[in-house]
Amino acid sequence: MAAIDTLLRSMLEKGGSDLHLTVGLPPKTRASGSLVPLADKIIDAPTMESLLKEICPAKRWTEFLERKDLDLAHEIPGLARFRGNYLYNHWGQAAVFRQIPAKILSFDELKLPEALKKLCNLDQGLVVVTGPTGSGKSTTLAAMIDYINTNLARHIITIEDPIEFVHPVKKCVIVHREVGEHTASFAAALKGAMRHDPDILLLGEMREMETIKLALGCASMGMLVFGTLHTNNAPKTVDRIINTFPAEEQNQVRIMLGSCLAGVVAQLLCKRIPKGRCAVHEILLTHEALPNTIRSGQIANIKSIIESGGSDGMITMDNSLMNRVKDGTIEPKEAYMKAANKATFAPLLKPGDLDEGGH
Repeated sequence: MAAIDTLLRSMLEKGGSDLHLTVGLPPKTRASGSLVPLADKIIDAPTMESLLKEICPAKRWTEFLERKDLDLAHEIPGLARFRGNYLYNHWGQAAVFRQIPAKILSFDELKLPEALKKLCNLDQGLVVVTGPTGSGKSTTLAAMIDYINTNLARHIITIEDPIEFVHPVKKCVIVHREVGEHTASFAAALKGAMRHDPDILLLGEMREMETIKLALGCASMGMLVFGTLHTNNAPKTVDRIINTFPAEEQNQVRIMLGSCLAGVVAQLLCKRIPKGRCAVHEILLTHEALPNTIRSGQIANIKSIIESGGSDGMITMDNSLMNRVKDGTIEPKEAYMKAANKATFAPLLKPGDLDEGGH
């Protein structure tokens, strides 16, 4: 057993989601949103190198020493998988490991909006699942792929850094590819995927301009492409995609995006009553006004499209938050902290709520 497995097992026993390793500090885990020590012993530099190197393939370790950053997956067979990020900081080598749930949760188990099934049943287009780091994007995407795998016969290629959820064989043929292990880059894997007859592509993250450009190209060619970004709502997602490109290319990108954008699912995690967390969503689906809105650069009008599309399953983040307050899932203060229009939620606050860290 690898030495780091002892720390990972201890993390799981404490109900932690992330393991933080830094030279000069004891190992810590994030449990119920707070960082707590796992042990008293401080990690020194030789111990850190030993912990990290033991579970890293030699080729990837050389890559880490050169680039100073590395993403990889680690598994404790029969227990759990973990997504690891190696890095250098002021004190030397460091790492963060996040648990990947062993079980792929279903739509019903996650209580995902029914509108997301519409996106799963599409034949082509670009679907972006977006939200801050740690908001559960990968878990939601895994549930969507599982729904497709259960109900449809499709050829799915996932391109991730690293591979997170490994899907069992059901109705689909699913090929998992890991950047750095099975392919040099997201862009290289996307170029190759065009020749592999996929119905669906899943991109772990649309990080760079070339990757986004290829994703748009694949969606325009008749594939269904799922990707992730780190934005908070649908209009910002569209802006982010367009603004990734230089000014002279943005008009062409608006035309491509307008023709192939099939949906945006923005996700946030909120503290559930009495404990745990729940997801809230902003959902943008295809609409006759959407292509021209994007092509003309009137991105602010996307909010109006969402507000008018409630009967189709579209919803703004603030309305989603309000629904969770009304059904008693989250506190008004939690909704207020996450909301774009805080004035809507201010009358629901209890006396003293804003004195406890609200703004």
